[in-house]
Amino acid sequence: MGKVKIKRKSTLIDMTAMSDVTVLLLTFFMLTSTFLQKEPVTVITPSSVSEIKVPTANVAQILVSPEGKVFLSIAGEADPTVADGAWASEPIRKEVLANAVSEYNRLHPNKKVSLTEKDVEVFSKIGTFGVPFQSLEKFLRMSQTEQDKFISDMNNPQAGIPIDDNQNLEKPNEFQIWMRAIYSSGNDNLQASMKKGEGIAVKAGKDTPYSIVHDVLDNLQTLKMNRFSLMTALKTEAD
Repeated sequence: MGKVKIKRKSTLIDMTAMSDVTVLLLTFFMLTSTFLQKEPVTVITPSSVSEIKVPTANVAQILVSPEGKVFLSIAGEADPTVADGAWASEPIRKEVLANAVSEYNRLHPNKKVSLTEKDVEVFSKIGTFGVPFQSLEKFLRMSQTEQDKFISDMNNPQAGIPIDDNQNLEKPNEFQIWMRAIYSSGNDNLQASMKKGEGIAVKAGKDTPYSIVHDVLDNLQTLKMNRFSLMTALKTEAD
């Protein structure tokens, strides 16, 4: 009796459906993810048990490097379609810059800062910034690569926003000018968030000198910004 031949079936698997699902998932995660802002210096925050997340919208973040340099970043509405995008991050940065430069020029009539429309446009696209007002024109006219190198050099005396223990708000220091400008940007949601303490986040390294962190907190209290968040890393069992 002859052997029964079993019909061989193809081992080819159609991966089209799986590829479609993979692309859809990748697109979903790209559209819903929040990308971290590029920062001029890596800061290792201290550990804590707090699980409260710092908001990514309507917030002013103060970054303090281990070397004592102070930087700022400003985020507006998460949804750029709100109010026709009037208070998305880029428009609000333009408003903050205009307010800050106007106040600085009023206080320093002999050292006025003069910015072009192109300078303002460049500033609106910068995530984290921090230079003295007198270096602002020079900084905004650099290429992005040069800007990154400029404020990432912790030995550069022009990197970082000048700050001291000033308590005379009739003659505010540069950090105080910027924080006032952010608060008075005209974005009611950001202002309300700052009043609740959710709109101001301080990020300092665990090795950052206490004196500079104290100056930052003292400046905020002088400005009556008494509620703010301190950014920390979640404590692990090893800690």
